[in-house]
Amino acid sequence: MFWLPVVTTIVSKVADLIDQKVEDKDLANKLKAEIQTDILTKEYSRIERELDAQKAIIVAEATGHSWLQRNWRPITMLVFVYIIAHNYIIAPLFGLQELAIPPDMWSLLKIGLGGYVIGRSVEKVAPTIADAVARRNK
Repeated sequence: MFWLPVVTTIVSKVADLIDQKVEDKDLANKLKAEIQTDILTKEYSRIERELDAQKAIIVAEATGHSWLQRNWRPITMLVFVYIIAHNYIIAPLFGLQELAIPPDMWSLLKIGLGGYVIGRSVEKVAPTIADAVARRNK
């Protein structure tokens, strides 16, 4: 998922190279379309497989036998949200001491929230983009 910008940049550079080296513009456009379709479709398929694997893990946890197995992710995120709310809302209002926020906690919070938001966005958009690229190249 995080490789998509790199792949897109590489495809763009290859397209520029084709424009420079191939004199027949129809052939150049055909080559660029084939490369874009092939590489981007493979990348979107890889992202979809990765998201499916992540989804399977979360579904397995959510449907597990143990209450803790089903709820440890939401509990962790709620603890992080409480610490942030405590430091930026509760402590200033009531003159309480702020809680220490380790740098790793910020990383986990970003991964937890960012991964969910980005994952859901890619999951919703990838099929539409793949269809559009396929239709454009027909």
